[in-house]
Amino acid sequence: MVKYTRIALLIIADIICINAAYIISFLLRFEFKFESDIFWGYFAVYANNIFLLTLIKLAIFWTFGLYRSLWRYAGTEELIRIVMTALTATAATIVYLEFSQQMFPRSIYIYSFILDIVFIGGVRFGYRILRELRNPGTLGRMLINILKGGRGQDYSKIMVVGAGDAGASIIKDIKQHPEYKKHVVIAVDDNPNKLNQTIAGVKIAGTHTAIKQLARKYGVDEIIIAIPSANKKAIQEIINECNKTRCKMKILPGISDLINERVSISKLRDVDIEDLLGREPVQVNLRGISSYLEGKIVLVTGGGGSIGSELCRQIARFKPRKLIALDIYENTIFELSNEIKNTYPGLEFEVVITSVRSRQRLKEVFLKYKPHVVFHAAAHKHVPLMEQNPKDAVINNIVGTKNMIDLSDEYAVENFVLISTDKAVNPTNVMGATKRIAEMLLQEKSAHSRTSYSAVRFGNVLGSNGSVIPLFRKQIERGGPVTVTHEDITRYFMTIPEAVQLVIQAGALATGGEIFILDMGEPVRIIDLAENVIRLSGYTPYVDIDIKITGLRPGEKLYEELLLDEEGIEKTAHNKIYVGHPIPPSPELSEMLEKEGTYTEEMIRNGIMGMKDEEVKDWLQKLLPNYNRDNSHNGSPNS
Repeated sequence: MVKYTRIALLIIADIICINAAYIISFLLRFEFKFESDIFWGYFAVYANNIFLLTLIKLAIFWTFGLYRSLWRYAGTEELIRIVMTALTATAATIVYLEFSQQMFPRSIYIYSFILDIVFIGGVRFGYRILRELRNPGTLGRMLINILKGGRGQDYSKIMVVGAGDAGASIIKDIKQHPEYKKHVVIAVDDNPNKLNQTIAGVKIAGTHTAIKQLARKYGVDEIIIAIPSANKKAIQEIINECNKTRCKMKILPGISDLINERVSISKLRDVDIEDLLGREPVQVNLRGISSYLEGKIVLVTGGGGSIGSELCRQIARFKPRKLIALDIYENTIFELSNEIKNTYPGLEFEVVITSVRSRQRLKEVFLKYKPHVVFHAAAHKHVPLMEQNPKDAVINNIVGTKNMIDLSDEYAVENFVLISTDKAVNPTNVMGATKRIAEMLLQEKSAHSRTSYSAVRFGNVLGSNGSVIPLFRKQIERGGPVTVTHEDITRYFMTIPEAVQLVIQAGALATGGEIFILDMGEPVRIIDLAENVIRLSGYTPYVDIDIKITGLRPGEKLYEELLLDEEGIEKTAHNKIYVGHPIPPSPELSEMLEKEGTYTEEMIRNGIMGMKDEEVKDWLQKLLPNYNRDNSHNGSPNS
């Protein structure tokens, strides 16, 4: 009811405005000389056609949507619409008068066109101003703002980074909603042509390099980064500058996430650690991926883990015939099962609870499901824990992988993708050594199998189970300190979704025996990462939350590598995926492989389980000459 009342009032106002514009146009044209016969002659034409002229213009106004807009948000777009509407309405009245062989002086059309814009626009923008003034205390706040240059003490002072359309929208949205308790005091932009100009009434005072200085000068409480079109590198630089202040931070999502949605303060999100990686989103070849996953039976081991569960989520998008998630731990995979079935109700999704150590149970799984594609993500991955439990690392990462490799060959799997790690390169720990042997087993099998075997090697993933970011956040919640093992330790990082996208893409590129290396960007100093996590949690490093250096753990490197020197590297069709040349396994490993028929059972029963921990490490070093467990505290590559 309110809506139709508003429209009726606008129509009445427009009728008054249209005719007022004509009357004033006549007065201006004839310089207010009413005694002229010419004046009354032309005015009679207007008087005789007043109904039709008014009706024509109202019809044009309706057609152009002047009665559908929410004028409380009137801005530049609405003003342009009013101008185009007035121009079209004037043209329509000219056509009507010419068709009926009547006419006005040309200046009447010009005057009435201009006055239509002024009156029609004035009504609508006046409506917006009245709406704002109706809010309790708005007028008082406006006066305070003018006199004091800011809001009251209960308002947060905001800096907007980005003086484009998105920044203007954010500023307008804040002004239109006093309930947000925010006041934009300053804006920054790197376009030199915008400096010292204003955007939506806010001064653009500098570039992003001046953020710290301007935040202190204007007493900024919160910084809003409103540049959805900016690349990740630019956002990273801006966040680094913002981190020099003690201000809270919010950011607009990227432009792809805002398509067809109005930019507003409700779209803001917290700045996350992923924003600090400075890398562009991964682009994948959807057609290539679909060709080997669509309509296929896909098995994912370690399906309940961070990488395995994300693999399941992303594989489900490509419409496999059936998706099987295998894991020994039932809780996480139960949650994944509910999620997949709710998100993809048409997908046939199966859960298998077992261990990759159990060859007989795996054989039952392969016999039942006959998968076309296997992603092997099941593994023990924690370096310190595997140093203390080398037998379990060997049985899970080597024996389990060999079980999967052998059965994939036996049951004619088309594609087998092993999830490997940068720690497999020149390993200094048990976990890395076992993963490197797993790669070599895969390469050996690939030489005489119809199955396309490949491995994908990458570094740490942000937010994965047991990774450094969740650990830091838990330490911060407890009040600190945040622990870092060495001041100079560095690691490669990716987000879980981008790592998994590249794993799936690598599977599409595989022909057999390749070790794919993902472009991880630049390595990140862990101490810098710790400082950033503390800042993003709203604290100041070394003031609110301390950082404690604990010393390198057994088997831990200062830096990680992604490639063995002898492997070489080649580009692939994807700009973030490289491939290393296969190298032959050691003679000892080849000899071990000759016992393929009884290998698994013998190893468990008579071999590894009967050894001491140091003997297991000696055995690994014999199989893998470049495993150097005495060189874990390696120096920086730049030292």
